[in-house]
Amino acid sequence: MPIDWFPLWLSLRVAVISTAIALAIGLWLAWTLANRSFRGKEVLDAAVTLPLVLPPTVLGYYLLVLLGRASPIGHLYEWLFGGPLVFTWQAAVVASLFHSTPLLVKSARAAFENVDRSYERAARNLGATELRLFWRVTLPLVRRSILAAAALAFARSLGDFGVTLMIAGDIPGRTQTVSIAIFDAVESGNGGPARVLVLIISVIALVILTLANRLTSNPFGPRQTAL
Repeated sequence: MPIDWFPLWLSLRVAVISTAIALAIGLWLAWTLANRSFRGKEVLDAAVTLPLVLPPTVLGYYLLVLLGRASPIGHLYEWLFGGPLVFTWQAAVVASLFHSTPLLVKSARAAFENVDRSYERAARNLGATELRLFWRVTLPLVRRSILAAAALAFARSLGDFGVTLMIAGDIPGRTQTVSIAIFDAVESGNGGPARVLVLIISVIALVILTLANRLTSNPFGPRQTAL
């Protein structure tokens, strides 16, 4: 039976877009949580982490209520783009975003908290603004950790199933991602296409995780201690 490659290409497109958005949102959230003290900080941190622990059906239900045609956001999206958001490939991006952003925020926050503050103090003493300090000092110091976090977020986006199924649906040629296509193939007894897609997605995930490990490892090898 010929293999439909559309789900793989759609999953890759969804993962790229959701990871890019997660970087824009996640870096700001991570930096705020790592460098600012404010009332409700721990509540915000818990809310960011919540999608990682909620069942996919619960998260999918929340998103259906939030983004459906009867909601203000759904109305606004339909007015702007001429059609509903749910049961489109853009909804798959939203689903992946809610699962990839928490991973990126957690990893990026840990990286920001481990920055040597002496570099930042020196930059401030030289007159650097906070924005310039972030782009020219802080971000270069944590770039390897951020890239590793982005790789993990991409891998997580690539394999989302439950939330995507609830808000994007299973429409072949339109919203069917690779994880849903594998499920459908197994359910219908098409073992060949399922095995091929499983192998491909496993290889992609292995390459991504290897890249993430290389980015977070010490490029100079293990630190030596004196005898």
